[in-house]
This record gives sequence, structure tokens and C-alpha cells, in this order.
Amino acid sequence: MNNRNHHTPILLAAIGLILCYACAKQSSPMGGPKDEEPPKLLSSNPKDQSLNIKPENVTLVFNEYIKTENPQRNVIITPSLDKSKMEFLALKNELRIKIGQELEDSTTYVFNFQKSIQDISESNPSENLKLVFSTGNMIDSLRFIGKVAYIFPQKKPDMEDVIVGLYRIEDDTMDVFTDPPYYLTQTDSAGNFEITNIKGGKYRAYAWHDANNTSKAEDKSEPYAFIGDTITIMDDVSGSYFNLYKGDLSDFKINRTNALGSNFDVVLSKYPAKLTVTHPDLGKSLFYRVNEKSVRFYHTKIRDDSTQISLSLRDSVGFGVDTTFYASFMTSERRAENLTPIMDKNKEFISDIKTSISFNKPIKDIVYDSLFVQYDSAAFIRIKPEYVSFKDSALRNTLLMDIPVIDTLTKTNFQFYASDSTFIDVEDQHNQKPIKTTFSKQDPENLADEVTGKVLVEEWPIIVQLLSKDGEIVRETALQQENQAYSFKKIKAGEYMVRAVIDRNRNGQWDPGNYLELRQPEPVYYYYDNENKSYYILLRGKWTNQNINILPSPASGILKVSIDNSQNDTIPTKPEDTGAM
Repeated sequence: MNNRNHHTPILLAAIGLILCYACAKQSSPMGGPKDEEPPKLLSSNPKDQSLNIKPENVTLVFNEYIKTENPQRNVIITPSLDKSKMEFLALKNELRIKIGQELEDSTTYVFNFQKSIQDISESNPSENLKLVFSTGNMIDSLRFIGKVAYIFPQKKPDMEDVIVGLYRIEDDTMDVFTDPPYYLTQTDSAGNFEITNIKGGKYRAYAWHDANNTSKAEDKSEPYAFIGDTITIMDDVSGSYFNLYKGDLSDFKINRTNALGSNFDVVLSKYPAKLTVTHPDLGKSLFYRVNEKSVRFYHTKIRDDSTQISLSLRDSVGFGVDTTFYASFMTSERRAENLTPIMDKNKEFISDIKTSISFNKPIKDIVYDSLFVQYDSAAFIRIKPEYVSFKDSALRNTLLMDIPVIDTLTKTNFQFYASDSTFIDVEDQHNQKPIKTTFSKQDPENLADEVTGKVLVEEWPIIVQLLSKDGEIVRETALQQENQAYSFKKIKAGEYMVRAVIDRNRNGQWDPGNYLELRQPEPVYYYYDNENKSYYILLRGKWTNQNINILPSPASGILKVSIDNSQNDTIPTKPEDTGAM
């Protein structure tokens, strides 16, 4: 009995502690109907639309307990403040913000909380919540409105972290790559945006995908866009448009040169988009290959000596390096790199077998006796030298083959065969294993007769490309001056996209822009079926799809005329058929 009395005070004290902890802990209520209502703002200090104040703290009071979802990232404040100096604290039904820095004079501040404030029970976000106040005697009210899209449409939209920012023209040492903008906002899921409460003035405008939440663009890894002209905002500005693209603006240079084995390497800071080598032995005894950020030179005759080589390089944004150097080719016991062939993955053909083999090194010789196509147990098509060519006679690392097949053959399967030692590279290495693959002749009943249309622009040359659902280029044609019409014939049934690239620098490929030179990327336009809201066209066997016309989409800038807002910048996951014939 005495023992029980002895333990009673201890037990009561423990129960009291548990009850106190339960009362103090902020948690979801148990039982009852599911809470589907977001928190409602009851009051704020300072009040919304307040004038002539410079608060050190901001307090919001809600009708229920709240929590915050990454406020350092999700709360957008304009003009920009240094969030590393700020503190956000959710306590019961209050959000307390310590600003931690001096506010500018005569400036309108906007706190856009987006979905960062949620109820504690079901995480329902309080949407469209903003707090606006001014350190001066008026609230700035100008707006900058527009849309952001990717220059190459995405299969899955990724607009969640896309930022649009304005930089004051007087902040001439700041830009999207060096500092956060003065005004900024995030786009919605369709790429639309609106920056509000802007002070009248002149600005530079940018958009970028801020994946790492720095409020700045990383030109090496993040897509970005810019409007080249200065924007004067003295009234609301609408119709702004940004085309996001990737363009690496880092320095393009030669990091080092050195002899490696019997070869000579030039190591670059990044991959060269264009390369020109000048030397009298080029394509005869001097060869080279490009591998990521390096150029390797091979010489089949010079040993223990050097020769002068001129090299002209351009990267994807147009930065260049032009140099002349002495390359030494030394006798070496270093083992040569193995020769690695890669066969083109397209294994179907219509009439003739058109294929290619890529190698990791230049090819010196081909043994044609062991190169053939077999279509029966004792029937072969010998591959002759006239069926073979190099895509680039200086590189000699991509072999193109156009193998004729007799129309009267009823076979549908043709086996390509190259025995080991068929291909010999400039270091006298050969393919160590046979190359075997089977090509299938397509059924004419499963081929669409033709796809035709026009690119409705007046800028040439135009590269028109037919793309598979995976984005692979299936066919390509170039339109020259005054020609808007394109045609692709005998195409395997399936779903495709058609796009047009305006090849402004006439190099046969798309090129990104260069912000430092205020040069926009080359325009890319896609066929879009407005009726079915799809970029895809369906090709059926023996059908002809006509009037697949490509309209231009807006360039980065301020639109001069209204546009059809029905166009989407997202490729539907399951596009509808166009039904065109």
C-alpha cells in the first residue's frame, strides 16, 4: 500500500508532462471531415496597399494553423531582396517574416506568396495571396505581360521553374547571368506571366529556367531567352514573347596541345560546332577525329618530326579560335586504340539499302572481298567501291553506303555482312569482330504515298525535317530562295512531326543565339494541328497528306500584332489523329 502511494506522485507528474507536450505540439486535428479549404488571411501588418512605410517585419494572420512550403524559393518578392538575410517563421496561425535589410525609398514592394502557405492538416495552399506596400506616397501599378515557350517543344511541359525578370537600364553591369533581376515572376503551367506594380522606366527583359533556384541563369546548363531591345514601360506592356534555348557562352579556347603516343592532341574548352584544318597532307596522310572536347591528329608517314597545321574552330554560339601550331608525331610503343564500328540503327529500306557505319577513328582501307549482302543461302550482292563514300573525306570516320537491290527480288530480309579485318584505320587497327545486321524491305502497302505542304515564311534557306515520335530526323530537305513547298514520299505509316529551321547562316543546321552579340537563335517552326491540338500528323499506308502547312511562331520580342493564343507549346502525350488525306 505504501509502495503504491510512493509511486503515485511520479505517475501523476509523468501524465502531466505528456499532456503539456500534447498541448504545445502543433499538429493536425484528429477525426472529422477532410479539410479542403485553404487558409484565409484575416489581417496583415503592414496592411495591403500601405503607403510611406519601411517595415522591418511582416506578419500575416490566418484563420487556421499554417505551415510553409520552402518560402525561400517559393515566395517571390519584387523588387528583389536578398532572401539569405530574411527569416520566415510559421507559428500557429501566423507567418512572421523578418526582412533583415534596408528597403529602397519611394518603391512599391510586392510579396507574392504563390503556394508557399498551406494549412497544417491537409496542405491546402492559399493561392493568389499578395501583399503590396510602398515606401513612398504612391503604389506603382504598371504591368509587363507575355508568354514563354521553348524553341523546341517539350513532350512533358517544364514551366514550373521558369522565371521572367526585368533589369533596370541604369544597372548596366548586371544581367541575367550575373545578378538577380529587379522585378521577377514565375510563369504558369502554360508559360503565361504577369509582372505587376512596376515603376515607370526603361528595362532589359529575360526569361530562364531557374532549376537551381539562384534567380540567375546558368548558360552552360539552363535554357534562357532575351529581348534584344530596351523596353520602355510607361504604360502596361503586353504581348512580350520569349523563346527558351540553350547557348553556352563560356570562353572557347585551346586548353593545351600535346603529343600522345604517335598522335597529337588539341584539347579544347568545349565541343567545336565547326572545324577547318588546313594542311597539304590533309585527307592523304594527315587525318583527324573530334571526340567531345579534343581533336586528335594522325599522320601515317611522319615520325619523330613535326609539321605546321592551321586550325580554325567555331563553337555553337559563334565564338572562334584561329591558330597555327606545330604538331609532332613520334615513334611510340603505346598500344593503339581499338577500332570500334557502330552501324546505323535504321534497318528498313524501300528500294535500295541506304545505311552508314560510324567509326571512332579515320578509315584508311576497306577490304571489299569480305563485304556483301546475302539474301539467300547462295545468293549475294557484292558491295562495290562505287556503292561506298565517306561523309567527310578529311575525317573519313563515317562510311555511307547506297546498295542497289534488284526490283524483281521477292525476298524481304537481307543480311549485311562485313567480316573481321574488313575495315582498317589509320593506325593499322581493324574491326576485330564481324559486323552483321539484317535489313527488311518495307511493304509498299504500309507506305504513305506523300506528305506535302508549305512553309509560310519569306526567309530562306529553309531546312524542312520530318521527325519520328522520338524526335529522330527521318527525312530532310532544303528549300532555296522563293520556294515554300516541300514534299516527302514513300514514308512508313505512323505518327510524325514536321518542322522548319530558318538557316540564316547557311551552314545546314540549327544554331543557337548569342546574347553577348544580341543575336537571337535561328527560328524553328512546327506544323501544328489546331483542330486536334497536336503537333503530330498520322500517315497511313497508300495515303497522301496534303496542306501540312507550317506557320511562323513569334520571335523573342514585343509582338506587333495580336496572335492566335490557341497554339500550345507542349507536345501532347497522346496526340489525336489529324485525319488528313
